[in-house]
Amino acid sequence: MTFIEDITMRKILDSRGSSTVEVEIYTTEGFVGAAAAPSGKSTGKHEVMAFGKKGIDESMRFFHKKVLPEIIGMDTTAQREVDELLCELDGTDKFEKLSGNAAVAISLANAKAAAASLGMPLFKYLGGAMSWETPFPFGNVLGGGAHAIGGPDIQEFMAVSMGDTVMDSVFANAAVHDRVSTLLEKEFPDTAIGKGDEGAWVAPATNEKALEIVSQACKDVSKKVKFPIKPALDVASSEFFKKGRYVYKDRKRDTEEQIQFIAELVDRFEIHSVEDPLHEDDFKGYSQLTDEIGDKCLVVGDDLFVTNLERLEKGIDQGCANAILIKPNQIGTLTDTYDTLEFAHHCGYETVMSHRSGETPDPVIAHLAVAFGCHGIKTGAVGGERVAKLNELIRIEDELFPSFPQHG
Repeated sequence: MTFIEDITMRKILDSRGSSTVEVEIYTTEGFVGAAAAPSGKSTGKHEVMAFGKKGIDESMRFFHKKVLPEIIGMDTTAQREVDELLCELDGTDKFEKLSGNAAVAISLANAKAAAASLGMPLFKYLGGAMSWETPFPFGNVLGGGAHAIGGPDIQEFMAVSMGDTVMDSVFANAAVHDRVSTLLEKEFPDTAIGKGDEGAWVAPATNEKALEIVSQACKDVSKKVKFPIKPALDVASSEFFKKGRYVYKDRKRDTEEQIQFIAELVDRFEIHSVEDPLHEDDFKGYSQLTDEIGDKCLVVGDDLFVTNLERLEKGIDQGCANAILIKPNQIGTLTDTYDTLEFAHHCGYETVMSHRSGETPDPVIAHLAVAFGCHGIKTGAVGGERVAKLNELIRIEDELFPSFPQHG
């Protein structure tokens, strides 16, 4: 056992320059666990509240007044008890008082402190001796939607590299990112090509043209590295769902038309996964789409499920999707994250651990993805706060498989 002696919570910047929190937990034995919470821009309405109704400062005051006195002295290895206390002290369904970001930072810092006290890396502490699989990296290479104003309607066009090692895949995604830049410059020679929130390129391309470019970049790099690289989408369709229609720049689609549009893209471009292809409350539509394309690609629920076990159970009962995106700060604690993820695996759903658009350099999701056996990890392709996770995956792989040859 190792007991909590003190906790520090401070306000820090995320990658968009917005406020978030970082937590450090100190144990009586002198060990420290630190974690920082990210924040999303394209958020599901069923997520816990990032910073409650009154903002980050009130969240921090609530922590110091109500939470800190109660959590001091708890055993860091009693993760479920710590997380249950956070939920109990907040007392709301969506962490409206403590806030989801403060809760998840405390929860993850506690797990890190426990791992440190036992002399173990976090992935091994959480996953045990059976932690041996590494996830495929999903890298955002071309952006639109809420992440990149002026780009396509679809929010993310990703590359999913499937090399023999994490290192191979990480570098392949970076190569696709670079190749997309070259192809965009050829397609839009008189346009300045910039980057969005997650380091993905932004250009005034249509959805189909953007997917054509990313698909071609994947093929070009795949031919060079000699392993599969597939395009993937985060449609974030709730962001442009208005009055029962999906409102694209060039047209509006009803639900049936949206399903057919997505199905056609999957067939045409051999897409690996489609995230949030329909509105976050359209369970019926998800079921229909999954029936149509679920044997060809992953249908990933993010806003649909928001890492929430009850919503996942409802979706599984109705045959919605076949994969779930996992974002710890959507639900607020490591325990709730684990419970949702494990139920997904039990029901045959794939899982993809994910960053947020407003990130920090904390690489914790790399450890969670390995510990919990996730199919993929969505963490961008370039950019300091994204690279932090990718480089941590490479370090974890070196620890798991020290006999792997090092690549120059």
